[in-house]
Amino acid sequence: MTTPSTAAVVTGCSSGIGRAVALRLAAAGYPVYATARRVDTLADLADAGLPTLPLDVDDEASMVAAVDRVVADHGAVGVLVNNAGFALQGTVEETSLDDVRRQFETNVFGLVRLTQLVLPGMRDQGFGRVVNIGSMGGRFTFPGGGFYHASKHALEAVSDALRLEVEAFGVRVSLVQPGPVRSAFADTAVRSIGEGDGPYAQFRRDLARRYSAAYERGATTWAISPDEVAKVVVEAVHSRRPRPRYAVGVVARSLLAARRVAPDRVWDGLVRAQWPTPGGRQSRRRSSAA
Repeated sequence: MTTPSTAAVVTGCSSGIGRAVALRLAAAGYPVYATARRVDTLADLADAGLPTLPLDVDDEASMVAAVDRVVADHGAVGVLVNNAGFALQGTVEETSLDDVRRQFETNVFGLVRLTQLVLPGMRDQGFGRVVNIGSMGGRFTFPGGGFYHASKHALEAVSDALRLEVEAFGVRVSLVQPGPVRSAFADTAVRSIGEGDGPYAQFRRDLARRYSAAYERGATTWAISPDEVAKVVVEAVHSRRPRPRYAVGVVARSLLAARRVAPDRVWDGLVRAQWPTPGGRQSRRRSSAA
């Protein structure tokens, strides 16, 4: 019987979680193809001996070419780590639909299409691992992040359906739910908030400060490192019976537990106490101080 391919494709490897996952999987003995939209951002991984490929999850031809390369080298993609994505921040009223579509194209539709491309090979060889990098935000929502959270909510549903659909073919699906991660995530999120006047102007300023402060404090306390997430990904890939979900970090575990038991009105009160809301107590305190 032919040994199934364990060749791994990891998306979004230019920094952060994707880069850490690629290095961890390679160290564990998996043939790893590190990918990103711009292959020049992967130079350090290439220097470390990892094959690198251009792969843009918003581009069908790019995804097909990357999968074809791995199939030509190994017969099939055995492991897929769907990590590429970004966080759009903004109020529901003010965010343009073009930006919302772009969020879902990257975080959901591109992920789904790439998964569709690798599944035939996994089914044929009777083995596969799909690990989707979600977020604790797939289970609850903060004001200002509705569309990012919606994309992660969608990933929860897709992962649950896929897990049951492909199990009989030897393919296992896991969803990783990190809390705050020390990476470029916060910078990207803050940049997407934008500036300007209008009814949400103070909320946008408060939201930008909240993200920056949380990640600055988290650098030494609550935020986790990309490598901590990578360790969990390797566990999911390597396990004979991987768990459906892996919450990573004390923040993720505690908030997910709280959301499971808190009624909506209680949860809303907790969010208002800890997170900016338009006209909320944090904005009022700041206005009074000014």
